[in-house]
Order: sequence, then structure tokens, then C-alpha cells
Amino acid sequence: MKAGWQLRSFGDVCVKIQDGAHRSPQTQFTTNGEGRFLYITSKNIRNNYIDLSNVSYVDKTFHDEIYPRCQPSLGDVLLTKDGANTGNVTLNTIKEPFSLLSSVCLIKTNPKILDPRFLCYYIQSPLGLESIIGEMTGAAIKRIVLRDIKTATMPIPPLPDQHRIVGILDEAFDGIATAKANAEKNLQNARAFFESHVQTVFTQHVEDWVETTIGEHIHFIDYRGKTPKKTDRGLRLITAKNVKMGYLQETPAEFIAPGSYDAWMTRGIPRMGDVLFTTEAPLANVAQLDTDEKVAFAQRIIIMQADEGKLDSTFLKYLLLSGPVQQRIRAKGTGATVQGIKASLLRLIEISFPSQLSVQRQIVTELDALSAETQRLESIYQQKLAALEALKKSLLNQAFSGQL
Repeated sequence: MKAGWQLRSFGDVCVKIQDGAHRSPQTQFTTNGEGRFLYITSKNIRNNYIDLSNVSYVDKTFHDEIYPRCQPSLGDVLLTKDGANTGNVTLNTIKEPFSLLSSVCLIKTNPKILDPRFLCYYIQSPLGLESIIGEMTGAAIKRIVLRDIKTATMPIPPLPDQHRIVGILDEAFDGIATAKANAEKNLQNARAFFESHVQTVFTQHVEDWVETTIGEHIHFIDYRGKTPKKTDRGLRLITAKNVKMGYLQETPAEFIAPGSYDAWMTRGIPRMGDVLFTTEAPLANVAQLDTDEKVAFAQRIIIMQADEGKLDSTFLKYLLLSGPVQQRIRAKGTGATVQGIKASLLRLIEISFPSQLSVQRQIVTELDALSAETQRLESIYQQKLAALEALKKSLLNQAFSGQL
């Protein structure tokens, strides 16, 4: 540790470390109003900001009971103790009083010893993660125990050094945030350009296109509603979780025993290039089978086999991915919580395609080339985003190992 720095526990340098309410309110509101107060939970806490896009409100009775427990002030540190955002941390930027759920921990530092901004950055650093996040418990939902926050230690430089380090990190992180925003915008633009081109192909087609329905020239192999017995290894099992928009994802990797393949796949055997369609959770993801090895199917998937004399399979993939067809499918979808579509309704969805296979394949060649270029650009932007995240971690590591 750098000379002049001290290793202190959070409990030593903070005047309050307290989580919020240990019970949920009986009534929550989605809109503000007279006698209502903001209710902040772990879902609202992001690294370095509070997400107010999906907030709840509680009545005055509940707020008056819970608020004295924490009493957040501007500049206090808010740390998520459990939930999907476990370990996220930010400074409080909300001026008015609000209530906290127990999934969020309020930390008030001793201003004569510790700058809350310094603490906030420390918790995001590799050293901070080892000190606090490393203590997480729970198999499915990770939790940070309140007592572990109090006993966690951190290196404390003199306040002037804290202010100097925070200033360096603020400036660097502002630059990184701008670079990330630009990369994410470029990533969105690349995807939007490809989707726009696909939209154009299937909305501004010329004459000699066949107007029909999905069920007219496409055979369904429907494995919905069946759940096979899974094994640790064996033949690959493809479920709706593997089918993304335009491609098959390897994860999650699930399997069935080879000996059960013939008995299981009685509804039909897929061929390489067949189109895979998810009927719900999510609805209308589309990909092509990319292997000629034996694979099994289950859980919300319909395998579509196009009439080879009428319709190219890859053209069918792009057709089903196009905006107009996606809209028609979703318009026929049912379900309040999870939207899905029945096979009988899916067969009735209107589609159109060139009557000549040669024209379909020419369009496929153009879309494949554009898709490959889009994927190349996406890879570049994803690598840039990953590099920016690595830079943030490197800067934080340097900051709290005394190298800044």
C-alpha cells in the first residue's frame, strides 16, 4: 500500500451503513401524486446513476415508517445488496426524500475522512469487488450481507489525494462514457441500416412475386409442448433459448441421450438449412439450422421446411425476419404476459416472394453480403466497447493501488 495511506474498515470511516425496508409495501403506485414518495429498489441502481425510468411510489404511511431508517441525502452512496444488479453502486442525486427497500444499502461517509465519490469508485474497482462482492452469498440470487459491508476494508489516502484521484477518474470516465455512447450509436446504426435494407427488399418488390400464406408452401415440424429428458452430454438439444434473430446461439448447451433420439424425434427430422421459428418466449425469433449432425428439438420451436421447388430456405429466413412479416405475426400473437402464436394462425400469415428461385437466390446473395459486413462492423464496435470497459477497470485498479 502506498505510503501515507491507511487500511480502514467501512465501519470505521462511515457514520451509517444501513439497508432499507425489510418488508414490501402493500400498495405501490406507478405514478406520482399527493402524499406519495419515491420508492427505490435494486432495479433502479446502476453504476454511477439512478435509473428513474421504471420507478414506484408508496403512500405517506409507509414512507413515514421506513424513511427514518435511512434518510438518504444528496451525495450518499447507494449500493445494491441483492437482485440482478447486485454490486451496482452510485451516489444519490435525488433531492426529495424517498424510501429504500432492503435490497439497497445506504452508506454515509465521515466527510472528514472519506469522500463518498472516492468510496463509490472504490466499490467499482477490482479491489473493491474482491472486498465486497467476493462476500456474496446465495446460489440463484446473489446477496451481499450487511455485516460484510461494515467489515470490508479499503485503502484510505489523505483527503487531498482522494479529491485528486476522483478528479482524474471523473475526467477519464466522462471521456470513456462519450466513447461508449459513440460506439453504441454506431452499433445501432449498423443494425438499423441492415434492417432498413431488408425492409426495402420486402416492401418495394417488383412484379412477378407470389402472394400467398406461410402454410401454403412451408411444411411445419412442431415440437412445441414437449420437454425431453436432458442429460449432461449426448446429442445437442436446441430450444427457443438458442434461437436468436438471424442466428443460432451455442448457449445454453443442453443434451439428450443418443439412444432416445429416434423415439423422441417422431414428429419429423430436420435438415440442414431448415428455418427455426420460436412461437413464444420470445415470439418470432428466426434462424437456420447450421449443422447436418443429429440434433433434437423441443420447447416452443417450429421447424419450417420450404417447398424446394418454390422457395429458397435462406430467402425464407430473411422473409420471416423482415419488418412487415414480423408485424403481421405479432398482430396475431396472443397472451397478456408472454406473447405467443398458434400454429394454425401462423400458417395464415400472408407472405410474398419472387416466383423465380434464381431471383430469390440473387436477393439472398446481396443480403448475405450485407449481413456479413454488418456483423464485421458489430464485431469492431463490440470489441471497442469491451476495450473501454477494460480501460475503466485498469484505471480503477491503478487508482486504488496508488499508481495515479
